[in-house]
Amino acid sequence: MAETLQPRDERDVCEAVARAAASGAKLEIVGGGTRQGIGHPGRQTQRLSMSALSRVIDYDPAELVLTVEPGALLADIEILLANSNQMLAFEPWEFAPGRSTIGGVVGAGFAGSRRILSGGVRDHLLGFSAVNGRGEAFKAGGRVVKNVTGYDLPKLMAGSWGQLAVLTQMTLKVLPRPSETRTLVLRGLAASAAGDAMGRAMRAPADVAAASYVPAQAGANSITAIRLEGFGPSIEARASLLAGLLRDIGPVDTMDAHQAEQHWRGVRSGSLLDAANTLPALWRICVPPAQGAQTLTSIEKLGGVGLLDWAGGLVWARLPREAASNVRKLAVTAGGHAMLVDAPEDIRRAIPALHPEPPAVASLSRRVRAAFDPMAIFDPLRFEAPQS
Repeated sequence: MAETLQPRDERDVCEAVARAAASGAKLEIVGGGTRQGIGHPGRQTQRLSMSALSRVIDYDPAELVLTVEPGALLADIEILLANSNQMLAFEPWEFAPGRSTIGGVVGAGFAGSRRILSGGVRDHLLGFSAVNGRGEAFKAGGRVVKNVTGYDLPKLMAGSWGQLAVLTQMTLKVLPRPSETRTLVLRGLAASAAGDAMGRAMRAPADVAAASYVPAQAGANSITAIRLEGFGPSIEARASLLAGLLRDIGPVDTMDAHQAEQHWRGVRSGSLLDAANTLPALWRICVPPAQGAQTLTSIEKLGGVGLLDWAGGLVWARLPREAASNVRKLAVTAGGHAMLVDAPEDIRRAIPALHPEPPAVASLSRRVRAAFDPMAIFDPLRFEAPQS
């Protein structure tokens, strides 16, 4: 089994990275280990566990700012924020309940259903401390948006999958929790009609917080869900507006609060597709929202099942083994890109998890990685095809 290094503080991280750079070792940065199944299997790396760096450094509810170390558990952070009636507004996806860390959330850059209202992870990372591939500690950003000058490195770190630097501390913007939420639902719509409904809702002056579509499955009708947040009278007025706008598509009901919570939890992780777990490959496909319904139809033609989030801009899909090579063609045709989130090792060995970048973008990405990690020690083969 690969050796696991367990630094206790930033100085330990600097020493571990410097030793790896000197010896030519490769480091895989891990927190709770919940995302280790994403990418090529069998890479020869040492694990650099950030689990011991788990302190909340500073939390100022009045300023809506949280500074925390990467090993802090997401579940603990959400409880801390909830006690002050606040939240991470990008609605993070917890890969494994109780194990996901905030460093993994930022490193993966996955936002949940609320992204269409509040933006992604990168929009909420104000600043950070990190260690580069030379073993040097550095900082970027600040505690408030106006302190960010020069290169906006926090946006670069979010979604970098630990391939640029080791985050040792991060400052995140938090927001108040909505006083009320309501999920409106239309049942029994086809994908095209659901796409039309979500599009109308997003164009209306209704401040929609989330919009999703789950096709009919296991005898249940399809569900088109639209979530509103805010104060009671405001929600009432916006719900009435949407009911009128969507009347010709179908009747609008309100989903039970407990059912709504389970629905959105299942949508943002794709777990509502788990009933189809005989289909081995789970894909996360980003497309223009207007292409979501057609993409879902194309997935079904490949023998797969899927659902729509982000008002059609995100497609979660489970597909059979033989369809794996066609998913990226489907995504490109729709004007988007596809990521392989989970699959057996043979599929992961054959297909890189991340969508291949255009040549010019790939060249720029290589130069950026080389600037932060000149010795290429931060798990460089995770998203590359293994050399034969």
